[in-house]
Amino acid sequence: MESLSLVYTKARGIGGEGHPEASGQGSSKRRASRGNKQISLAGGNARAFEPIPWAFSPLLFCPPFHKIRLSESKLPESVPEKKRRRFALLGTVTHDVITQASGRVLSGEGGILYQAAGLCGLGQQVTLYSHIGRDIFARVKPMIDRWPTCDSSGIRVVPGPGNGVFLHYPEKGERVEILESHVPPLRPDRLLKELPDIGFLILVINSGFDIALRDWRRIVGRTECPIWFDAHSLALTLELHTARRYRPLPEWRDWAAETSYLQANLKEVASMLGDPERTPSRDRLDRFGELAFEVGIQAVFVTLGEDGVLVLLPQGTTKVGPGEAKNVVDTTGCGDIFCAGAAAMLASGADPVEAAAFGAELASEAAGVSGIESTYNLVRTRSFYA
Repeated sequence: MESLSLVYTKARGIGGEGHPEASGQGSSKRRASRGNKQISLAGGNARAFEPIPWAFSPLLFCPPFHKIRLSESKLPESVPEKKRRRFALLGTVTHDVITQASGRVLSGEGGILYQAAGLCGLGQQVTLYSHIGRDIFARVKPMIDRWPTCDSSGIRVVPGPGNGVFLHYPEKGERVEILESHVPPLRPDRLLKELPDIGFLILVINSGFDIALRDWRRIVGRTECPIWFDAHSLALTLELHTARRYRPLPEWRDWAAETSYLQANLKEVASMLGDPERTPSRDRLDRFGELAFEVGIQAVFVTLGEDGVLVLLPQGTTKVGPGEAKNVVDTTGCGDIFCAGAAAMLASGADPVEAAAFGAELASEAAGVSGIESTYNLVRTRSFYA
């Protein structure tokens, strides 16, 4: 991959898990080192990324900061064929009803369709492995059929209403999530047969009922390509028709072991550390990284909403600022678009900090639109470095 030209600019922030109207030990193949990347900074000589120093605040450890931003915005229309990877995307497709603090109500399909929209918009080949309710599938199929690089053959349509989710974004604090219905857990049989053809695997826990742990371990044990694991709703209580709460998650390493990359927000990290009400300090985040590295994870991406992303690596922690959120419309799915952008970069050979910078930039742009199809169309106009 060619060196990227990067500049420092003042961060305005993007939305995340907060208010959507605010401004924004595995196989040797998976764990092989890619080496250090050299980056050209505006006004300076080429050098590797250095960790951004910690500046403490009670919640996010630093005040507004300068972000690392991709300065080139005009990209080639597609990724060269030799650089493409076939992505397997596992998780649940949901129907979301979203209420905002202003009283505005949005609705539409979500879940892993956000990652699919991001990856397909970047020209990546994606196969969806998911159980989808018949009612949701009737709306989803015509849409994803218009995406040339999306393969829906791994979808199994099941009876019933599918995954129905109500999301409320208060003016301050965490969003409220209510799960009204869910589909049966995904069975791994088809994916296990197709694993030799997969170049990058992503699992997103959208409901907590997405896949059984024993079946997930079967997949991990037979996968040779990189694996991205987004813990997400695994940290929420498994209940219907009521507001879900963050819960202690001592079993997180059983899920994450032998994966390559782990994505979580601060509340999810707090749950994995055993106390969801205690915002992790720097020392506790460092300890979380150590626990992750012990089970084979190469990099941890801790998303901070409008404050960017922390990239935890064995050699240290780097903070990557958010992109410029010029016109925030809806922040639902921004973490998913971060995943898509970062995973596409990693699959092309980028290092985790480069990948996080691209993912954060893409996520901030996605905050300017609402819905899956608008997100796909937005990402499709972006270029991709390969």
